[in-house]
Amino acid sequence: MSVSGVSQESLSGTVAVVTGGGRGIGRAIGLALARAGAAVAISARSASELDSTLAELRAIHHRAIAVRSDVTDRAAVEEMVAQTEAELGPINFLVNNAGSAGVIGPIWETDPDDWWRTIEVNLRGPMLCTRSVLPGMIARHGGRIINMASAAGLRAFPNNSTYACSKAALVRLTDTLQQETAQHGVMIFAVSPGLVLTPMMETLGSSKAARRWAPEYCPDHPNYAKLPWVPPDRIANLCVRIARGDGDALAGRLINVRDDFDVMRARADDVMRNDLYQLRLHTLPPN
Repeated sequence: MSVSGVSQESLSGTVAVVTGGGRGIGRAIGLALARAGAAVAISARSASELDSTLAELRAIHHRAIAVRSDVTDRAAVEEMVAQTEAELGPINFLVNNAGSAGVIGPIWETDPDDWWRTIEVNLRGPMLCTRSVLPGMIARHGGRIINMASAAGLRAFPNNSTYACSKAALVRLTDTLQQETAQHGVMIFAVSPGLVLTPMMETLGSSKAARRWAPEYCPDHPNYAKLPWVPPDRIANLCVRIARGDGDALAGRLINVRDDFDVMRARADDVMRNDLYQLRLHTLPPN
Protein backbone atom coordinates (compact mmCIF):
# COMPACT_ATOMS: atom_id res chain seq x y z
CA MET A 1 0.00 0.00 0.00
CA SER A 2 1.60 3.23 -1.17
CA VAL A 3 -0.63 5.97 0.22
CA SER A 4 2.06 6.87 2.73
CA GLY A 5 4.56 7.43 -0.09
CA VAL A 6 3.68 11.13 -0.19
CA SER A 7 5.73 13.28 -2.53
CA GLN A 8 7.40 16.27 -0.90
CA GLU A 9 6.05 18.90 -3.29
CA SER A 10 4.72 21.76 -1.17
CA LEU A 11 1.05 22.72 -1.09
CA SER A 12 2.04 26.35 -0.59
CA GLY A 13 -0.55 28.41 -2.43
CA THR A 14 -3.31 25.88 -1.78
CA VAL A 15 -6.32 27.07 0.22
CA ALA A 16 -8.15 24.07 1.65
CA VAL A 17 -11.47 23.71 3.43
CA VAL A 18 -12.11 20.63 5.58
CA THR A 19 -15.64 20.19 6.90
CA GLY A 20 -16.03 18.24 10.10
CA GLY A 21 -12.50 19.43 10.78
CA GLY A 22 -12.66 19.73 14.55
CA ARG A 23 -11.99 16.10 15.39
CA GLY A 24 -11.32 12.61 14.08
CA ILE A 25 -10.61 12.18 10.39
CA GLY A 26 -11.19 15.85 9.59
CA ARG A 27 -8.69 16.96 12.22
CA ALA A 28 -6.06 14.55 10.86
CA ILE A 29 -6.64 15.78 7.30
CA GLY A 30 -6.43 19.43 8.29
CA LEU A 31 -3.17 18.93 10.17
CA ALA A 32 -1.64 16.92 7.31
CA LEU A 33 -2.57 19.62 4.79
CA ALA A 34 -1.07 22.31 7.01
CA ARG A 35 2.15 20.33 7.39
CA ALA A 36 2.29 20.11 3.59
CA GLY A 37 2.10 23.91 3.36
CA ALA A 38 -1.59 24.56 2.67
CA ALA A 39 -3.62 27.33 4.25
CA VAL A 40 -6.46 25.49 5.98
CA ALA A 41 -9.98 26.41 7.04
CA ILE A 42 -11.75 23.90 9.23
CA SER A 43 -15.48 23.98 9.87
CA ALA A 44 -17.73 22.14 12.29
CA ARG A 45 -20.67 22.79 14.60
CA SER A 46 -18.71 22.44 17.85
CA ALA A 47 -16.82 25.60 18.81
CA SER A 48 -14.72 23.87 21.48
CA GLU A 49 -13.43 21.21 19.07
CA LEU A 50 -12.68 23.84 16.44
CA ASP A 51 -10.73 25.96 18.92
CA SER A 52 -8.58 23.02 20.01
CA THR A 53 -7.76 21.92 16.47
CA LEU A 54 -7.18 25.50 15.30
CA ALA A 55 -4.50 25.91 17.97
CA GLU A 56 -2.75 22.82 16.61
CA LEU A 57 -3.06 24.07 13.04
CA ARG A 58 -1.59 27.47 13.82
CA ALA A 59 1.36 25.85 15.56
CA ILE A 60 2.13 24.33 12.14
CA HIS A 61 1.01 27.05 9.71
CA HIS A 62 -0.02 30.60 10.62
CA ARG A 63 -2.59 30.75 7.81
CA ALA A 64 -5.39 28.74 9.38
CA ILE A 65 -8.92 29.63 10.46
CA ALA A 66 -11.91 27.91 11.99
CA VAL A 67 -15.49 28.67 10.99
CA ARG A 68 -18.42 27.35 12.96
CA SER A 69 -20.94 26.09 10.42
CA ASP A 70 -23.69 23.51 9.81
CA VAL A 71 -23.16 21.93 6.39
CA THR A 72 -26.90 21.33 5.98
CA ASP A 73 -27.64 25.07 6.24
CA ARG A 74 -27.26 26.75 2.85
CA ALA A 75 -26.75 30.26 4.21
CA ALA A 76 -24.20 29.03 6.77
CA VAL A 77 -22.23 27.17 4.08
CA GLU A 78 -22.17 30.19 1.79
CA GLU A 79 -20.98 32.37 4.68
CA MET A 80 -18.27 29.83 5.56
CA VAL A 81 -16.99 29.88 1.97
CA ALA A 82 -17.12 33.67 1.80
CA GLN A 83 -15.26 34.06 5.11
CA THR A 84 -12.57 31.58 4.06
CA GLU A 85 -11.95 33.34 0.76
CA ALA A 86 -11.90 36.76 2.46
CA GLU A 87 -9.29 35.63 5.01
CA LEU A 88 -7.23 33.04 3.14
CA GLY A 89 -7.94 33.52 -0.56
CA PRO A 90 -9.67 31.53 -3.31
CA ILE A 91 -10.49 27.96 -2.32
CA ASN A 92 -8.90 25.35 -4.55
CA PHE A 93 -9.28 22.23 -2.38
CA LEU A 94 -12.38 21.06 -0.52
CA VAL A 95 -12.75 17.96 1.64
CA ASN A 96 -16.39 17.15 2.34
CA ASN A 97 -15.69 15.20 5.51
CA ALA A 98 -18.54 16.18 7.87
CA GLY A 99 -20.83 13.21 8.34
CA SER A 100 -23.25 11.28 10.48
CA ALA A 101 -22.92 7.63 11.52
CA GLY A 102 -26.60 7.10 10.84
CA VAL A 103 -29.50 5.55 12.71
CA ILE A 104 -28.98 2.00 13.94
CA GLY A 105 -31.82 -0.48 13.65
CA PRO A 106 -34.28 -1.87 11.10
CA ILE A 107 -36.04 0.86 9.19
CA TRP A 108 -39.46 0.10 10.67
CA GLU A 109 -38.11 0.79 14.14
CA THR A 110 -36.27 4.02 13.31
CA ASP A 111 -37.62 7.55 13.43
CA PRO A 112 -38.09 8.81 9.85
CA ASP A 113 -36.87 12.29 10.77
CA ASP A 114 -33.68 10.89 12.30
CA TRP A 115 -33.21 8.66 9.24
CA TRP A 116 -33.55 11.63 6.91
CA ARG A 117 -31.23 13.80 8.99
CA THR A 118 -28.39 11.44 8.08
CA ILE A 119 -29.17 11.93 4.39
CA GLU A 120 -29.08 15.69 4.93
CA VAL A 121 -25.69 15.62 6.65
CA ASN A 122 -24.02 13.03 4.41
CA LEU A 123 -25.46 14.11 1.05
CA ARG A 124 -27.02 17.57 1.23
CA GLY A 125 -23.97 18.84 3.13
CA PRO A 126 -21.42 17.86 0.46
CA MET A 127 -23.77 19.10 -2.26
CA LEU A 128 -24.12 22.53 -0.65
CA CYS A 129 -20.39 22.88 0.03
CA THR A 130 -19.47 21.73 -3.47
CA ARG A 131 -22.05 24.02 -5.05
CA SER A 132 -20.61 26.96 -3.13
CA VAL A 133 -16.99 26.48 -4.17
CA LEU A 134 -17.52 25.33 -7.76
CA PRO A 135 -18.23 28.73 -9.37
CA GLY A 136 -14.84 30.02 -8.26
CA MET A 137 -13.03 26.83 -9.26
CA ILE A 138 -14.70 26.87 -12.68
CA ALA A 139 -13.82 30.54 -13.21
CA ARG A 140 -10.17 29.80 -12.34
CA HIS A 141 -10.25 26.56 -14.36
CA GLY A 142 -8.95 24.41 -11.55
CA GLY A 143 -9.70 22.85 -8.20
CA ARG A 144 -10.06 19.52 -6.44
CA ILE A 145 -12.86 18.17 -4.25
CA ILE A 146 -12.95 15.04 -2.10
CA ASN A 147 -16.22 13.49 -0.94
CA MET A 148 -15.74 11.23 2.07
CA ALA A 149 -17.66 8.14 1.05
CA SER A 150 -17.66 4.59 2.43
CA ALA A 151 -17.51 0.99 1.28
CA ALA A 152 -20.86 0.70 3.08
CA GLY A 153 -22.37 2.46 0.08
CA LEU A 154 -21.37 -0.42 -2.20
CA ARG A 155 -23.31 -3.21 -0.50
CA ALA A 156 -26.32 -3.98 1.61
CA PHE A 157 -25.78 -2.64 5.11
CA PRO A 158 -28.54 -4.07 7.30
CA ASN A 159 -29.69 -2.03 10.29
CA ASN A 160 -28.13 1.18 9.02
CA SER A 161 -29.88 1.75 5.71
CA THR A 162 -29.65 5.53 5.93
CA TYR A 163 -25.84 5.50 6.12
CA ALA A 164 -25.54 3.07 3.21
CA CYS A 165 -28.01 5.05 1.09
CA SER A 166 -26.31 8.37 1.79
CA LYS A 167 -22.85 7.05 0.94
CA ALA A 168 -24.03 5.29 -2.22
CA ALA A 169 -25.62 8.55 -3.33
CA LEU A 170 -22.40 10.41 -2.58
CA VAL A 171 -20.44 8.07 -4.85
CA ARG A 172 -22.96 8.68 -7.62
CA LEU A 173 -22.85 12.45 -7.00
CA THR A 174 -19.07 12.29 -7.40
CA ASP A 175 -18.96 10.68 -10.82
CA THR A 176 -21.88 12.80 -12.07
CA LEU A 177 -20.22 16.05 -10.99
CA GLN A 178 -16.90 14.93 -12.45
CA GLN A 179 -18.53 14.60 -15.85
CA GLU A 180 -20.11 18.04 -15.44
CA THR A 181 -16.93 19.79 -14.36
CA ALA A 182 -14.06 17.99 -16.12
CA GLN A 183 -14.14 20.44 -19.04
CA HIS A 184 -13.52 23.22 -16.51
CA GLY A 185 -10.40 21.63 -15.02
CA VAL A 186 -12.05 20.55 -11.74
CA MET A 187 -11.26 17.11 -10.33
CA ILE A 188 -13.72 15.40 -7.98
CA PHE A 189 -13.05 12.21 -6.02
CA ALA A 190 -14.89 9.86 -3.68
CA VAL A 191 -12.66 8.41 -0.97
CA SER A 192 -13.38 5.63 1.50
CA PRO A 193 -11.38 5.98 4.73
CA GLY A 194 -11.97 2.46 5.98
CA LEU A 195 -12.88 1.76 9.60
CA VAL A 196 -11.35 4.54 11.70
CA LEU A 197 -11.68 4.75 15.48
CA THR A 198 -13.07 8.29 15.76
CA PRO A 199 -15.23 9.98 18.42
CA MET A 200 -18.20 9.35 16.11
CA MET A 201 -17.45 5.61 16.11
CA GLU A 202 -17.00 5.62 19.87
CA THR A 203 -20.39 7.27 20.33
CA LEU A 204 -21.97 4.76 17.97
CA GLY A 205 -20.40 1.82 19.79
CA SER A 206 -21.70 2.96 23.17
CA SER A 207 -25.31 3.33 22.04
CA LYS A 208 -28.12 0.97 23.07
CA ALA A 209 -29.10 0.56 19.43
CA ALA A 210 -25.62 -0.65 18.50
CA ARG A 211 -25.62 -3.15 21.35
CA ARG A 212 -28.83 -4.59 19.98
CA TRP A 213 -28.33 -4.36 16.23
CA ALA A 214 -24.57 -3.98 15.62
CA PRO A 215 -22.78 -5.44 18.67
CA GLU A 216 -19.56 -6.03 16.74
CA TYR A 217 -18.96 -2.26 16.89
CA CYS A 218 -19.19 -2.18 20.68
CA PRO A 219 -15.84 -2.12 22.54
CA ASP A 220 -16.75 -5.05 24.79
CA HIS A 221 -17.48 -7.36 21.85
CA PRO A 222 -14.85 -10.16 21.63
CA ASN A 223 -14.07 -9.36 17.98
CA TYR A 224 -13.91 -5.58 18.37
CA ALA A 225 -10.11 -5.44 18.52
CA LYS A 226 -9.92 -7.66 15.44
CA LEU A 227 -11.85 -5.24 13.23
CA PRO A 228 -9.71 -3.80 10.39
CA TRP A 229 -9.07 -0.45 12.06
CA VAL A 230 -7.26 2.14 9.96
CA PRO A 231 -5.19 4.95 11.55
CA PRO A 232 -6.51 8.42 10.62
CA ASP A 233 -3.10 9.48 9.28
CA ARG A 234 -3.53 7.00 6.45
CA ILE A 235 -6.58 8.74 4.99
CA ALA A 236 -4.98 12.11 5.71
CA ASN A 237 -1.92 11.18 3.63
CA LEU A 238 -4.16 10.07 0.76
CA CYS A 239 -5.95 13.42 0.85
CA VAL A 240 -2.62 15.26 0.70
CA ARG A 241 -1.61 13.25 -2.34
CA ILE A 242 -4.90 14.03 -4.07
CA ALA A 243 -4.49 17.72 -3.20
CA ARG A 244 -1.08 17.62 -4.93
CA GLY A 245 -2.64 16.18 -8.08
CA ASP A 246 -1.32 12.63 -7.75
CA GLY A 247 -4.77 11.17 -8.42
CA ASP A 248 -6.01 13.43 -11.23
CA ALA A 249 -6.09 10.56 -13.73
CA LEU A 250 -8.55 8.80 -11.39
CA ALA A 251 -10.99 11.70 -10.99
CA GLY A 252 -14.60 10.59 -10.63
CA ARG A 253 -13.63 7.24 -9.08
CA LEU A 254 -14.02 5.80 -5.58
CA ILE A 255 -10.59 5.32 -4.00
CA ASN A 256 -10.46 3.16 -0.88
CA VAL A 257 -7.63 3.89 1.52
CA ARG A 258 -6.86 0.16 1.42
CA ASP A 259 -6.33 0.22 -2.34
CA ASP A 260 -2.80 0.46 -3.69
CA PHE A 261 -2.99 4.05 -4.87
CA ASP A 262 0.19 3.89 -6.92
CA VAL A 263 -0.97 0.78 -8.79
CA MET A 264 -4.28 2.51 -9.52
CA ARG A 265 -2.40 5.53 -10.87
CA ALA A 266 -0.12 3.40 -13.01
CA ARG A 267 -3.11 1.58 -14.47
CA ALA A 268 -5.41 4.58 -14.77
CA ASP A 269 -6.02 3.86 -18.46
CA ASP A 270 -7.31 0.39 -17.55
CA VAL A 271 -9.45 1.86 -14.78
CA MET A 272 -11.12 4.28 -17.17
CA ARG A 273 -11.39 1.89 -20.11
CA ASN A 274 -13.07 -0.79 -17.98
CA ASP A 275 -15.07 1.70 -15.89
CA LEU A 276 -13.64 0.40 -12.61
CA TYR A 277 -14.02 1.73 -9.06
CA GLN A 278 -17.57 2.93 -9.67
CA LEU A 279 -21.18 2.04 -8.98
CA ARG A 280 -22.32 0.02 -11.97
CA LEU A 281 -25.02 -2.56 -12.64
CA HIS A 282 -23.67 -5.88 -13.93
CA THR A 283 -26.18 -8.04 -15.80
CA LEU A 284 -26.27 -11.39 -17.53
CA PRO A 285 -25.08 -11.25 -21.14
CA PRO A 286 -27.83 -11.21 -23.79
CA ASN A 287 -28.96 -14.58 -25.13
